[in-house]
Amino acid sequence: MGFFSVIKANKALRFQKSKNYAEATRLYEEAFAEGLKDPRFMMPYALMIIREGQYEKAKDFLVANQKLQMTPGQRTEMLVYYATCCFRLGAIDKGINTLEQQFHKGETGLVYQTLGYLYVEKYDQAHKPDFEAIKAEREAAEAALQAEKEAAAEEAEEQTADAPEESGEPGEEAAAPALTPEEEWNAGIEKAEAFIQKSVEYDEEDAVSLDNMAEFLYRVKGDKAAAKEWFDKAIAIKENQIDTLYFLSRYDLEAGNKEAALEKLEKALGGRFSPLNYCNPDMIREEIEQLKGAL
Repeated sequence: MGFFSVIKANKALRFQKSKNYAEATRLYEEAFAEGLKDPRFMMPYALMIIREGQYEKAKDFLVANQKLQMTPGQRTEMLVYYATCCFRLGAIDKGINTLEQQFHKGETGLVYQTLGYLYVEKYDQAHKPDFEAIKAEREAAEAALQAEKEAAAEEAEEQTADAPEESGEPGEEAAAPALTPEEEWNAGIEKAEAFIQKSVEYDEEDAVSLDNMAEFLYRVKGDKAAAKEWFDKAIAIKENQIDTLYFLSRYDLEAGNKEAALEKLEKALGGRFSPLNYCNPDMIREEIEQLKGAL
């Protein structure tokens, strides 16, 4: 790494800020190939390619550079980006576990925002699993494991037929009964709700955390009336927040006010979308066209 690599990375950062992402990518990657290992440039680069939907590439990049010396803020930022990639690559539990571990090291608004949203995504009623199918799979796996243990024990018994029998260790107790899949799910919802409640207490003017609470009530608990109060709080603080506008448009549609819904959706479409949005531009464009056709 040399002085010119830093100059190149600074130039890449300027291109990124001016939305010339192709040139920014080229310069960043040249600088990194030359040996530049500076989180001041690596984190913006990771964010840029995440926003472009290159989740696998970003995840690999973050993993490869996870041991670099970083400030606590940079470390948190890196883990949030990693968790976002995990979520978008279908490994939401890995993303949640990563941020839960980071949260134990200290409260930060960024972790509250991101982990809160991942909890909403995980426990959305639309994602509720088939508990009976999970239970059947577990029972089948346990039966197979038990059969293996019995076969191994039988073989061991034949080899030590003359050895004295041994009882269990003193004080040995039976394991507590495992939770059913549905009990696990409900326990997860309770933990998520407590966390999101804590996030709005941590910063009652954080529009993202307020929206997380609203979406949790709307999507997980199915309590639209309670959710509306939180959506209203969020939009009062950040009037162009994409997901808040989208969900508030649901109330307009339910009230038969298509004009108001259309206004909110058009405003949402003008926002900057991220991988942690419930909505995407195509989804909103399609609904705008449908509403315009119905007016």
